[in-house]
Amino acid sequence: MQEEIAALETNNTWVLTDLPSNAKVIGCRWIYKIKHKADDTINRYKARLVAKGYSQREDIDFVDTFSPMAKLTTLRILLAMAACKIGSYDK
Repeated sequence: MQEEIAALETNNTWVLTDLPSNAKVIGCRWIYKIKHKADDTINRYKARLVAKGYSQREDIDFVDTFSPMAKLTTLRILLAMAACKIGSYDK
């Protein structure tokens, strides 16, 4: 856990600020995982600090959400265009 906190601080992942008067604190918790090698021996222990975002309520704690997603049709067009470009180099 100390290594994870040190990494978060080193990478400037967050900045401590004062809590605004109209804001609510979101809790966090540690998630632990054991990473194994191919022969099933323990490689390392991993800890992640995650926010409890599920405790937020829409229109009270947040208004908009955004999750960047590519539609399957967009991906197909992009791959088709790449295939055409590669095909034109062969001629």
